[in-house]
Amino acid sequence: MNFLYNYRIVFSLFLLTFLSSCSSSEDAVSGTGKLNLEFDQVFGGADLILRTQPNTMSNGEVLRVNDLKYIISNIRLTKADGTAFTYPKADSYFLIDESNVQTQLVRLENIPAGDYVSVTFGIGVDQEQFNLGAAGQGNFLAVAEAASMLWSWSAGYKFLVYEGTFTTPTVTDAETFMVHTGRTGIAYNYTETTLTLPEAATVRTSVTPQVHIFADAKRILEGPNAISLEENSATGLGAMIMGGAILGEVTTNVSQAFQVNHVHND
Repeated sequence: MNFLYNYRIVFSLFLLTFLSSCSSSEDAVSGTGKLNLEFDQVFGGADLILRTQPNTMSNGEVLRVNDLKYIISNIRLTKADGTAFTYPKADSYFLIDESNVQTQLVRLENIPAGDYVSVTFGIGVDQEQFNLGAAGQGNFLAVAEAASMLWSWSAGYKFLVYEGTFTTPTVTDAETFMVHTGRTGIAYNYTETTLTLPEAATVRTSVTPQVHIFADAKRILEGPNAISLEENSATGLGAMIMGGAILGEVTTNVSQAFQVNHVHND
C-alpha cells in the first residue's frame, strides 16, 4: 500500500515537472522582445581607424579614410521556416557613422519572439519612401540633414558617404577621394543585402540578441567590381565618384560589403 502511495506521489511530481517544463518552453517563444544590430566598420581584416591609418588596396592604392557613413533601412528578420518579420517601415531608417559610436548600435523593439536565422536590410532610402515627399520622411529627414546626408530635398539623400585621401605607386602626393551613392539623374542607387547568421538569434522576452556585423570599407571599391581611384581622378581635383554609370558598380560592391561576424544571445 505504501509502495502504491509513494508511486503516485513520484508520478505526480514527475507530471508536474513535465507540464511546468512544457509551459516554460511555450512561454519562452511567446510575446515580444528586442534585438540589436551592431555595425562595426573594418578595412579588410583590420579595424577601420579614421584619418591616420593607411589602408592598402590590391591595386597598390593606399587610402586614408576620413569619413564613412551610410543609411540602413527596411530591416527584415527571417526564421528557418521562411516566415519573416518586417520592422515597421516608418521606424526603419538609421544612420551609421564611423565617427559617432552612438549611431553604430541599432536597437530594434517589439520583435516577435522566435529564432531568426537571417537579416535583410537596405543601404539607402528606398524610392517608395522618398516619393512620400519631405513631409513624409518623419524625424529621419532632420537626422540626415544634420549629418550632411542630403544633397538637397529635390536631389535626395546620400545613401553612402566615403571620403578621404589616396596615393598610388605613381601619385605620391595625396589626393582627395569622395564616393557618394544615392539618387542621380540616371539611376536610384538603393540596394539591399541578406546576411545569414552563423547561429540563430533567439529573441525572447528576457533575451536580447546582438548581431555583430562587419562593414568592410575595402569592398566599397574592391568588391565584385574593382574600381581604381587613380583612373577616376582628374589632375588636381582628386577622384569624385558621385554620378554616372560607375555608381551602379559601387552599389553592387556595397551590397556585398557586409557580413555577420557573430551573434550574442545573452
